[in-house]
Amino acid sequence: METKSARLTVLIDPNKKRAFEQLCASQDLTPSQVVRQLIRDYLEKHDVGYGDDHPARNPQVRS
Repeated sequence: METKSARLTVLIDPNKKRAFEQLCASQDLTPSQVVRQLIRDYLEKHDVGYGDDHPARNPQVRS
């Protein structure tokens, strides 16, 4: 688990935010927990390392 925290600010439509928060609550998860998991999954999908446990790789950015 990460030992330090950094803030990520995201702008989102209020209706989507409300629906997301309700879904998270129904699954007994916080929105932060879900967003962190989404980010971990996205990094893994693109084979991008991070932190001491995951050596950094240069992601191939495709447009």
